[in-house]
Amino acid sequence: MPPEVASLFAGTAEEFVRASNESLERARGAVARLRSGPPSLASLRAWDEATAALSDASARASLLRSVHPDPALREAGERCEQESEALATQLALDPEVYRPLSQVDASGEDEGTRWYLFRVLRDFRRAGVDKDAATRARVRELNEELVRIGQEFQRNIRDDVRHIEVPPDALAGLPEDYVRAHPPKDGAVTITTDYPDYVPFMTYARSSAAREALWKVYRQRAHPKNLEVLDRMLSRRAELAALLGYPSWAAYVTEDKMIGSAQAAGEFIEKIAAAAEARARRDYEALLARKRKDAPSAERVDAWDSEELKERVRTEQFGFDSQSVRPYFELWQVQEGIFDVTGRMFGIEYRRARDAPVWHSDVTAWEVIERGRVIGRFFLDLFPREGKYKHAAQFTLASGVRGGALPEAALVCNFPKPGAEPALLEHSEVVTWFHEFGHLLHHIFAGQTRWAGVSGVRTEWDFVEAPSQMLEEWCWDAEVLRRFARHYQSGEALPAEVIARMRAADEFGKGLRVRQQTFYAATSLRFHDRDPGGLDTTALAAQLQERYTPFHHVSGTYFQESFGHLEGYSAIYYTYLWSLVIAKDLFGVFRREGLLDRQPAARYRRSILEAGGSQPAAELVRRFLGRETSFDAFAQWLDAG
Repeated sequence: MPPEVASLFAGTAEEFVRASNESLERARGAVARLRSGPPSLASLRAWDEATAALSDASARASLLRSVHPDPALREAGERCEQESEALATQLALDPEVYRPLSQVDASGEDEGTRWYLFRVLRDFRRAGVDKDAATRARVRELNEELVRIGQEFQRNIRDDVRHIEVPPDALAGLPEDYVRAHPPKDGAVTITTDYPDYVPFMTYARSSAAREALWKVYRQRAHPKNLEVLDRMLSRRAELAALLGYPSWAAYVTEDKMIGSAQAAGEFIEKIAAAAEARARRDYEALLARKRKDAPSAERVDAWDSEELKERVRTEQFGFDSQSVRPYFELWQVQEGIFDVTGRMFGIEYRRARDAPVWHSDVTAWEVIERGRVIGRFFLDLFPREGKYKHAAQFTLASGVRGGALPEAALVCNFPKPGAEPALLEHSEVVTWFHEFGHLLHHIFAGQTRWAGVSGVRTEWDFVEAPSQMLEEWCWDAEVLRRFARHYQSGEALPAEVIARMRAADEFGKGLRVRQQTFYAATSLRFHDRDPGGLDTTALAAQLQERYTPFHHVSGTYFQESFGHLEGYSAIYYTYLWSLVIAKDLFGVFRREGLLDRQPAARYRRSILEAGGSQPAAELVRRFLGRETSFDAFAQWLDAG
């Protein structure tokens, strides 16, 4: 593996800053060529080179600030990201850069080039290039400030790991390996808000009081810092949207997505909420009935009881105990399973790059091989540590382009770390891993486009989640699971009847899950579709929670302050549901033809993944399905079981 990108993460802050500055200089040089020559396809090529250098520099810096164990390097990443984004904003607002590009004649070029030029010119106009000088200056200030605010918002979440201390008997119900990993000290056990601690505790701990305590501190992360940071973020976004001629940030940010408008996004959220309402009500009533077996006078189910009660219902009514399958999902076996399944589908293999420099000893580097040729590279950073991003995500390191750079990416997760005992995953964590690997494959396979500006996952943002959500389906298929889900001690394959019970049990709670997603989507949208002046985000989040979910808001908790998607996705968290509707439709092809059959996988790769953003997403879907996408598959999934 060439050391250029990887070595930047294993070096010093000074070396990283120097390399970032070199990328910015390459961008400036490409723009200088654009300015000096006559309008032609070479102008678009120069712009593509400039924006690729800038976006890759910004992406590398974003990864560095999110994962590096050295605070000095995380701070360097923040500065470099700010500088990259500042130059990108400056160029996007420069009429002298826009003018030659607007005069390029692409009428004789291929469809992908014409679409790319359309996107480039549209993005210039949406950036405000046609505004007067004073307006452009303020737009630039706001964009630069929003980058800093976003970094601050995420930093406050990343660095605020909270904990509770409980007596050892509060671990009753938790898996044995979890209990061994949490020995008491001075008579108390510490449970943190990091995912490997939080999720199993909320699912299995028998003590409602302990779950309540952990649930509350989890929803106090980044408080009170992010309350004010969020207010500033919403205020600056609203001002920016107004300067660009839009009634709200939600109106601005939805305009270039598949959905087309904030009104359509709101209508879509309500459509999904209505579709799931009856099922969610039945789910909740089942939870309350189960709670009343232990507490006959119970009048409601609290949020901190919901996951544990779901687990009990699934065990008692469906004969499935989720702890029972954990021994079949040993972490390294799951990794090999993902490699095996996707390699079989797409005709590729994965080769460990053992000599590649990495930013932490936990990180591993890999090459993607097809017919003996390296077509992409990626890193796996799988375990939690201090100062690291707290969720799961795929980060870009380099945009691939035909005849040029190879695509590179990093998969950042927070799974349990093996030690004296193997790391056994929840099935939900296996689903997460497949999901994020779907993003990674999209990035790698779309790394051979003609233009870097449409490489990887640079399609409409509300389509980005569809390929990753579709790959989750492979985690539920018996044939797929039995290829890698083997008991870490006996080697026995996960029995087919257990998989069937697991699938049946997963049907329970589906309505509540979908309604929870509509709450997140509505919060994201409604924070951004109004004047933020005087907006009480805590009160609005509470109102939306009680509208879309059956769980009451708890005074003294502040969900929105650690809702990290408010920084990246802003108003468009609806994307997850929109993409899920498409993913269910796409998956129908594999359900009919075979999940491990190479023919549908090859068509899917060619039609959708390899195309990246070189055509409108709706056209990619139409090409694969042979028709427009439909809501029917999602409705059938929602009603199943």
